[in-house]
Amino acid sequence: MTHTPFPAATIIGYPRVGRFRELKKAQEAFWKGKITQDELRQAAADVQRTYYDRVIERGLSATDSSIPATFSYYDQVLDAVRLFTLVPQRLADAKDARGLLDLPGYFALARGTETLPPLEMTKWFDTNYHYLVPEIGPDTEITLNLEAIDEQLEVAKEHGVTVRPQLVGPLTLLLGAKAEQGSPEGFTPLDRLDDFVKAYRQVLAELAARGVQWVQLDEPGLTVDRDIPNAKIAELARKTYTALAAETNRPAILVTSPYGNLRENLPALLDTGIEALHLDLVSTLYDAEALTAFKDSGVTLVAGAINGRNIWRADLRALLHALQNINGGAVAVASSTSLQHVPHDLDLEDPADVPVDGLAFADQKVAEIVTLARGLADGESAVEAELKTADEALARFTADPRKHNAAIRERAASVKPQDFERPELKIRRDAQADLNLPKLPTTTIGSFPQTGDIRRHRAEARAGKITQQQLDEFLREEITSVIKLQEDLGLDVLVHGEAERNDMVQYFAENFDGFATTKHGWVQSYGSRCTRPSVLFGDVKRSGEGLRGEAVTVPWISYAQSLTDRPVKGMLTGPVTILAWSFVRDDQPREETANQVALALADEIADLEAAGIRIIQVDEPALRELLPLRRDEQPAYLAWSVNAFRLATSAVEDKTQVHTHLCYSEFNEIIDSINALNADVTSIEAARSHMELLADIPESYVSGLGPGVWDIHSPRVPSQAEVEELIRAAIGYGTISDLWVNPDCGLKTRDYEETKRTLKNVVSAAKKVRASL
Repeated sequence: MTHTPFPAATIIGYPRVGRFRELKKAQEAFWKGKITQDELRQAAADVQRTYYDRVIERGLSATDSSIPATFSYYDQVLDAVRLFTLVPQRLADAKDARGLLDLPGYFALARGTETLPPLEMTKWFDTNYHYLVPEIGPDTEITLNLEAIDEQLEVAKEHGVTVRPQLVGPLTLLLGAKAEQGSPEGFTPLDRLDDFVKAYRQVLAELAARGVQWVQLDEPGLTVDRDIPNAKIAELARKTYTALAAETNRPAILVTSPYGNLRENLPALLDTGIEALHLDLVSTLYDAEALTAFKDSGVTLVAGAINGRNIWRADLRALLHALQNINGGAVAVASSTSLQHVPHDLDLEDPADVPVDGLAFADQKVAEIVTLARGLADGESAVEAELKTADEALARFTADPRKHNAAIRERAASVKPQDFERPELKIRRDAQADLNLPKLPTTTIGSFPQTGDIRRHRAEARAGKITQQQLDEFLREEITSVIKLQEDLGLDVLVHGEAERNDMVQYFAENFDGFATTKHGWVQSYGSRCTRPSVLFGDVKRSGEGLRGEAVTVPWISYAQSLTDRPVKGMLTGPVTILAWSFVRDDQPREETANQVALALADEIADLEAAGIRIIQVDEPALRELLPLRRDEQPAYLAWSVNAFRLATSAVEDKTQVHTHLCYSEFNEIIDSINALNADVTSIEAARSHMELLADIPESYVSGLGPGVWDIHSPRVPSQAEVEELIRAAIGYGTISDLWVNPDCGLKTRDYEETKRTLKNVVSAAKKVRASL
């Protein structure tokens, strides 16, 4: 069994939605019946061909397997579900007549249909990407279906590119799956490992038969501490990859380990017979002994030296010197993670809008990788021009006066312990009693549908086609409509709908100093959902004259409150989420940046209180997202992240009810920290998991809780009976004394027909259950 050498430069993934979100537009057109399946496939092929052209233009070879076949119609884990036809019995109708998942069936598992609920969705490790959670039971059949892989291979072949198929590895797939409903007590998907090793060996043989030279198996699941002992995981890794490497007719195997440190799994994998192993050298440090072990193993070290998670320009000279000191420079150079977490191309941005001297997007990172590989191969002098260009740009960026503000730093340094404290919950509840809310109060999370009309008016204002006054008048009309709708539906606590906001983080970035926003910096969050993370590169305060700046949200919230006697929530995005969903400066500890953002939000909260707003929601959907993957690193993060939230919210009066919101995470892992936020009410995602996560909430949790009863990431409209069942399930756990009823998340991505029908069912269900208490 002979294989071609591993390439000197590579990436382990690339943005998948297209430079101008071409895939997103085609997906949504297909879902709406506006284009055919063949037209969707053509759009997908166009995105892939553009990807190949761009990375080849920046120096990757078209012939040495340096380019991964990284495309996905929705999600890489769902791709594995399709590859092995892992369809739980409750969703069996998603299969086609052959008993396989065709493209419509694949989308049905992702999004649900009128008759089928979707698979559960959660965060992909410590990123803002979401994956679909496979459901695997002891009797789940495994049936190979290589149609999606063959489609990618065909596009690449026709384009003259030799690609490396990219698959989720067997351990990550099983560790990230959940037991199918009805599985025996104690069963875990990992119990099926032997069956999946056999299936992966079949896939390897099939790929070899197609002429594939290298295959990439992504195993970020090996960088995480779990309830399973690390030594056992390491032994399973050794066993799994020894078996896969023993397949006589297979491509060469690259195993990747983005997002963290392999620890015990590193020596285990080096002892299996795989040909190449990728290490993330950005998010973690490996000692010299660990790196030297590659020398004797015969395994190629693929050094993930270029940050795949952030957009800062690399210090190429320093990196080149560091790589030269690893095994004498005998390494391949790669991205630390897939570049799916960064935008496509910095060249699309206006230097007047973003600090381009300090930035590198996906295409620029490919060029950085190629430069480092050439420097290792041919010497520093061969790339001196590129190194000098990087040195000069970084010097200009470092000297940018927008990065530093002495007054902001002085204020952040002067905070006292009492600035993080509120009175005990009983005192606050007594002060808030005059809100006169019923049992099971109903509310929504914040945003209402962002219609085409809203987006058009904002775009026309940016283009100067309408005045700011005209835009503001339109937005007030939209807020009036949203308030009336909520009153008509019978909701207890209202929201203004956030029509003025394009994104829950970007809106604040546009009104805070220290941020820049992009025009084309789109990053996939899940499926067709894309966000434009803001660029947090300097010290932070609200924009405007003086340190305290000017109110950002108050005019809109106050207007909404003037239209109704029911309480309207003030809506803010929390400091941790603003960091998590931005590209954050790396020249100071994140704790310092978080506290600066928290103080800017505290100013806004004070202005909301002064305007008479009694309920203020500070969303932290990303609190769990940034949690380090290794347990010994988690306490420090949880301490500063909780403190940042408390710094933002602790100056409020006792009568002000503070809400927060978290979504799509394993909340049971941080329940003590959620309690420590000291919010009065916390709303969480719970609908897709059928309230299962409430089983992990301890009696020590005493604040109000709003487990979601409507999965807003699916177009399904749940019936009143379904919502009522979820409410009663939540009550059944018996540990929550102050239970709220709300959707899982904001309604920005839904349309008004779905919203009206579902909220009517939610309110009716809450009233029916309330009457029975």
